Amino acid sequence: METDVKTILAECGFGFKKQLGQNFITDKNLLASIVALSGAEEYGAVVEIGCGAGTLTRALAEKVKKVISFEVDKTLAPVLDRTLNGLGNVEIIFKDFLKVDLAEFEKGLESYTVVANLPYYVTTPLIMKLIESSKKCKGLCVMVQEEVAERLCAKAGTSDYGAITAMVALRATCSIVKRVPRTLFIPRPKVDSAVVKFTFGDGIDVADAAMYKKTVHAAFGSRRKTLENNLVNSFSLSRQQAQEILADCGIDQKARGETLTPVQFARLSERISEYKN
Repeated sequence: METDVKTILAECGFGFKKQLGQNFITDKNLLASIVALSGAEEYGAVVEIGCGAGTLTRALAEKVKKVISFEVDKTLAPVLDRTLNGLGNVEIIFKDFLKVDLAEFEKGLESYTVVANLPYYVTTPLIMKLIESSKKCKGLCVMVQEEVAERLCAKAGTSDYGAITAMVALRATCSIVKRVPRTLFIPRPKVDSAVVKFTFGDGIDVADAAMYKKTVHAAFGSRRKTLENNLVNSFSLSRQQAQEILADCGIDQKARGETLTPVQFARLSERISEYKN
């Protein structure tokens, strides 16, 4: 497989574009493992973001009914014509998924899961687009930079825990299901990767998602400052008001944002809303 893909890339005159974070997977065992871990066979459709040379696309297409794959690099078209030859259940859309109208796209789908080897530079905005805007995405299994994987799955009170962790908790829980060394990519990246699986439907209940988001970002706006100071600065509260809100939520006045669980953030955001209204 690896030799074949490298040969096809060379014969098509393809040149890797560093700015697009192009690192392709060619190892058959790894591809099969990602497909199996994703649980993609349970869904009617799989959306892939960044199909690259089409190796994961083919592995998915051999197991599921329909694969809809987005790719920004149109110069990969002749490569994909060859690597996906003979597959009738794959639709390639040469478009940036971050610019796709998700509501419009989802009209033609009942439900779907996302499986992707994500370019590092789009990881956070892409995950947040699905978490915040998708109505029909029921699962997500993505290969990301190992450092990002640790942040996504971090627990409150740890150094890796941050705004992205708390935001994911709105819709899902996630866990690292596989570690992937840099040696399994072409070209080889400078860092190792990990596969993260999200389970949708296990999120937390919030009264106002927009206020929850604002509260989370306020808490992590300046990690060195106390939560009290960040609330004062972000919500135009007096120090006494911020202290009263924290006391109502059972949160220590000297606490910092990274010590709060998503459930505590939900309660805090509700109390801020009540106070402001």
